Amino acid sequence: MAILDRINSPRDLKEFSMKELCKLADEIRDFLIENVSKTGGHLASNLGVVELTIALHRIFNMPDDRIIWDVGHQCYVHKILTGRKGNFATLRKYGGMSGFPKPNESVYDSFATGHSSTSISVALGMARARDIKKEKYSVVAVIGDGALTGGMAFEALNDAGNSNTDLIVVLNDNEMSIAQNVGSLSGYLSKIRTEPVYLNLRNDIENLLKRIPAVGNNLYKSAERVKESLKYLLVNGMIFEELGFTYLGPIDGHDIGRVCEVLVGAKKRKGPVLIHVVTKKGKGYCFAEAKPDRFHGIDPFKVETGESLKASNLTYSSAFGEEMIKEGEKNDKLVAITAAMPDGTGLKAFAERFPERFFDVGIAEQHGVTLAAGLAANGLKPVFAVYSTFLQRGYDQVIHDICIGKMPVTLAIDRAGIVGEDGETHQGVFDISYLRPIPNLTILSPKDIKEFRMMLEWIFAFNGPVAIRYPRGGDSEVEFEKYDEISLGKWETLSEGKDLAILAVGKMVQNSYKVVEKLGAKGINARLVNCRFIKPLDTIMLNNIFDEYDIIFTVEDNLVAGGFGSSVLEHASLKNYRGRIVMMGYPDEFITHGSQKILYKKYGLDVDGIMNTILKNI
Repeated sequence: MAILDRINSPRDLKEFSMKELCKLADEIRDFLIENVSKTGGHLASNLGVVELTIALHRIFNMPDDRIIWDVGHQCYVHKILTGRKGNFATLRKYGGMSGFPKPNESVYDSFATGHSSTSISVALGMARARDIKKEKYSVVAVIGDGALTGGMAFEALNDAGNSNTDLIVVLNDNEMSIAQNVGSLSGYLSKIRTEPVYLNLRNDIENLLKRIPAVGNNLYKSAERVKESLKYLLVNGMIFEELGFTYLGPIDGHDIGRVCEVLVGAKKRKGPVLIHVVTKKGKGYCFAEAKPDRFHGIDPFKVETGESLKASNLTYSSAFGEEMIKEGEKNDKLVAITAAMPDGTGLKAFAERFPERFFDVGIAEQHGVTLAAGLAANGLKPVFAVYSTFLQRGYDQVIHDICIGKMPVTLAIDRAGIVGEDGETHQGVFDISYLRPIPNLTILSPKDIKEFRMMLEWIFAFNGPVAIRYPRGGDSEVEFEKYDEISLGKWETLSEGKDLAILAVGKMVQNSYKVVEKLGAKGINARLVNCRFIKPLDTIMLNNIFDEYDIIFTVEDNLVAGGFGSSVLEHASLKNYRGRIVMMGYPDEFITHGSQKILYKKYGLDVDGIMNTILKNI
């Protein structure tokens, strides 16, 4: 009987020998590869934390103890060990198991996570609450070296290190976030990994001190001062100890016994402790080890070759990358910025072609936005390519550093609208609502990739803050015949009709186009408008629509609250429009995980859903 089949809860791990735990690690890797190859998901990060997760659950007692997973996409092993192995066929599917920790899914998931650099803050809050309530349990934050580049992580380290709170931070150092890590912190961790001379000597000194007879505090304090002096002599800037943490490591994160030993020691220490664990992303699967960035988040694939089973079509991200290179050839002032996503945003080729004009700031969206403002202030044309959900982290900087000063920065907002399987924390359904109120900001959204290219060409010549939002993936089978020239604040009428008007944005123009055809078959003639400029509105066309139609439908891949439809309704109130406006979009709730197709259907934004809403209201 496989050891994995004998695991019903984390407590079962305490009964196994170290040899059995090593065998269990191999079985878990086989299980992950087999199952994620069918469902898709975050493979490389989970393969890298198998032994670490086993050790954590062997030493700590969940759910009494708390483990906070930063980002959370590396929680698959944790889910396997906490009784959810049988649910993996439903991983990231609608109604199935989430790919991230969810307290409403299991008592073993201490906190819902999805964005990076938050775990230490959450863990410190839990630890302080524990102390106030005079409870007794351990709190552990597991954070990757990529997530540690986020400013919020350092804010939490600074606060935690200045406290006497018992807290354990496990730094999972695999030299990667999604792409290769960048920046001085990455170099610092690399130095610790490759030059452990101080750490070896420190251990020798500690062992020596333990053997010295107790002859008074003075000798001990003197020896401690010698140890501290040695630290500064051999390692330039022990940043974690300077912040107030007891630093343990680096240790081999794939040595279960060693990790368990250090965790036990950390539990006994008072105050904040940081354990530096070195792991290999993608470990145990040769294709993931060779290309951990490609296997970070992957579609279903063939185990034998690592090849994706999904057809490779032109995507908005790849089209964006192509247009950036074209413009870069013509304009030496064009610069590109990414926050640890050069592959996902399509900028990898630009980085290779123009390395001096490409900046990967790591997981630091706030810095990325303001860096763009600084570049623009000194005469360059910066483009910050970022996922919609991650731009939320730089919202204040968009307002304060870009838009107030009217800086000519382009926000290329990828993964706008429904992303799909990653769920609530990754759906890009807020960007229209949070960007639309900002003065001086122009917002566009293309109906397809051809119009996307046209918009980018227009944006490259535009002098001011601009955001262009576009969806994940590529186009549908819709083929448009009409492509009006891009002109500031001007919409495009795609079909004429006397009975009603449909004002659609971005990807929803494609579904609405099919709806117009279906309505025509029923003798209902609809006017379809591609509202390519979300801001400013085409008020001239909109006023004419108010004059001509008694009912107007707005369709967007965003929350209804504060979205495009809301802006139409606001303008209608100013013009005393007497007709009805029916807004279609997402309701006041977080959108769960599932395929785009299923979620569009659930929220009435597929062709049938839009059609039914229209028929019910006319």
